[in-house]
Amino acid sequence: MTIFGTRPEAIKMAPVIKAIDANPDTTPIVVLTGQHKEMLQQVLDIFDIHPDADLKVMARQQTLSQITSKVILGLDPVLDEHRPDLVLVHGDTTTTMAAGLSAFYHQIPVGHVEAGLRTWDKFSPYPEEMNRMLTDDIADLYFAPTQLSKDNLLQEHHPESRIFITGNTAIDALKYTVHADYHHPVLEAIPQGHKFILLTMHRRENQGQAMRNTFMAIRNVVLATPDLDVIYPVHLSPRVQQVAHEIFDDVEGVHLIEPLDVTDFHGLASQSYFIMTDSGGVQEEAPSLNKPVLVLRDSTERPEGVTAGTLKVIGTETEAVRNAMTELLNDQREYRAMSTAVNPYGDGHAAERIVAICRDYISGKLRHPGM
Repeated sequence: MTIFGTRPEAIKMAPVIKAIDANPDTTPIVVLTGQHKEMLQQVLDIFDIHPDADLKVMARQQTLSQITSKVILGLDPVLDEHRPDLVLVHGDTTTTMAAGLSAFYHQIPVGHVEAGLRTWDKFSPYPEEMNRMLTDDIADLYFAPTQLSKDNLLQEHHPESRIFITGNTAIDALKYTVHADYHHPVLEAIPQGHKFILLTMHRRENQGQAMRNTFMAIRNVVLATPDLDVIYPVHLSPRVQQVAHEIFDDVEGVHLIEPLDVTDFHGLASQSYFIMTDSGGVQEEAPSLNKPVLVLRDSTERPEGVTAGTLKVIGTETEAVRNAMTELLNDQREYRAMSTAVNPYGDGHAAERIVAICRDYISGKLRHPGM
């Protein structure tokens, strides 16, 4: 059983569901919590995934406590009905933590896809850092995307025999979504010869002054750079929408558009000059597209990309954001170094590895490969 509830989870779990379905020895049971609604459905349609259950927990302006309790209570009858051999959860959402806890209450083994990511600051990002740490305390199988993720798990004394380096399923998803002939209507608004930056920003800890500072920096750089545009798919959160429209509505070079499905996002990312984001998944995808990333956070649980040179963590202070943008736009040596860095996050076959390990675990044939 795969349990997920947000758009990023769906993108990264879709290749796993496809691999489960393609294996003659395994059958997927797909459960949605509905932590996201409209954005989640887009991904299901693109990957042709049909859920077996949907808890539909989404409500406007609900608290983390409400999401957690709804997921745990909603999963009770679902887990009782299906009694899966194994529950797979992904990453660091509230759905992930609550679903893992619910499976534990039902004494069903849990596999954590994208295990071991850490900033070592429980409030950065919030609530994701604590969600993934709690999930790893519950899990029976750990699918670590990188050696560093494995090392983090070992540092917390999780059993090495149950930790497997698989790569990240975000890379697997790209082969379903990136097309050389991609076009989006917003590209018609970009004048010929202009570069464009793809921007995403939505995290809870950035909403408010941090977001305002960042947007002011972007506004100033666009106004000062005649051949530069920014495409910003604005998150549906009212707090994000308000600040985005307040700061960008009168800037001709900033194009505010509706949230994108995964095909559109990957298509625009592949044609962008570089990407600015506070998302975790984008930090993993961009290296495969040879796109530098400026990370709009004070820390990242994906430092492998920083070490490899494809990511730069720049924070959210106006001057720091403006300086980082200006340097990447004007310094061709810096741009080439970031855009040609080797992707440290995988080779596009993570889902196959995960399913093979799950199959062996369920059948009692698990043999750790000694990675």
